[in-house]
Amino acid sequence: MRNCNPARIFKAIMTAALACLVLGGCGQKQDSAAPEAGADAARQAAEEFPAGAVGGGEAADVVSEASADEGGTPEWPADAELPVRQIPNIPESAEAYYGPDSYHVIAQVQDPDAQHPEERKAGGALTWIFTDDGKEKWRINDHGQDACSYFFPDMKQIVFTSTRDHMDMPLGNWSDEREYPQGAELYIANLDGSNIRRLTNNEWYEAEVSVSPDGQWIVFGRQIDGKMDLWRMRPDGSEEQQITFTEDWQEGAPFYLPDSETILFRAWKRSEYGKVRPTPMTVFTIRHDGSQRIQRTFDRDMNWAPYPAPDGRHYVFVRIVEDNNWEIFLGDLAGKEPHRRLTYNKSFDGFPSLSPDGRKMLFTRSHGGFMSNLYTYVMDVSSLDIGPDKWTGEVPGITPPEGWQPED
Repeated sequence: MRNCNPARIFKAIMTAALACLVLGGCGQKQDSAAPEAGADAARQAAEEFPAGAVGGGEAADVVSEASADEGGTPEWPADAELPVRQIPNIPESAEAYYGPDSYHVIAQVQDPDAQHPEERKAGGALTWIFTDDGKEKWRINDHGQDACSYFFPDMKQIVFTSTRDHMDMPLGNWSDEREYPQGAELYIANLDGSNIRRLTNNEWYEAEVSVSPDGQWIVFGRQIDGKMDLWRMRPDGSEEQQITFTEDWQEGAPFYLPDSETILFRAWKRSEYGKVRPTPMTVFTIRHDGSQRIQRTFDRDMNWAPYPAPDGRHYVFVRIVEDNNWEIFLGDLAGKEPHRRLTYNKSFDGFPSLSPDGRKMLFTRSHGGFMSNLYTYVMDVSSLDIGPDKWTGEVPGITPPEGWQPED
């Protein structure tokens, strides 16, 4: 979506950000410094993430199987990662986001009732809501194919992308920007899946949707004639406004910062897509009226699937390290480096998102080969101290590197 994209490998990946699955690249060195959590956060973490809760309940002195070399020797120490656990009782799933209660989760889940994708094309997911302990779960939509989804801050409604009203159109491929499903529309529904209402009505691709913290705006990506730009509208579908107007940049994965006015997103260039591997991706912020577009990364790395922290300064995102290994990092909108590496796993880790209370991170982890058998995990990030109490009311500025020139 976001972010952060190959059927058969994982049909539930339903976001424009997945166009980068054909890529490879490198990341940066881990920053081991992290602020300590308060006593309350530590107690909650101890209850929710028991000692040794690695890979959904493995022993404390081991790492996940994917993090070991062929001889079974762990490549990283068992405590390289903050405590993680798999959400139980949920099928293959990806691109999960927390609700305002930091407990309920909405995600794309592999579902046999979804419209079956064509061979080697991503699809086959429907929208589910479940709790992060796996005790509750229900489905929002029951036909077509769904992509990204998001909670409203009142936790009474959700918004999601679906082809439910365009099942007669070519299925396309959610993982390839040259073949995004045209006719993917935006819908709003009650929390229990009732009262589904359609917000858009066209034959374009609309996805990568999220909601402002104050609930006043929906932001999303729309592709017209191959050009992807960001748009916003009111929750009733009114006041549509285009935010970005770029010929080459393909913007996507937009998420609001705590001020409900600034949007974090990533973009790649059409002129480089499929030609430069991995596709370089850049992180930006922009005011939701289209002003104050600010570049936040200045390298040629694949800075994929950024998601803002509730402190309004940090964000989690994906980079590729050695051996085509996709890992999650913590970034700083002010440009401070090195980034802190959060996951250590020889298989795929991606689609990170943070809970509104700043204590937990959802992400997708592969249980098989690259991008196969993907499931949703929770990491205890309370020790990072990136909660809403750290929000200063202002988005930090950034000083570009010496000699840097902005690109159109």
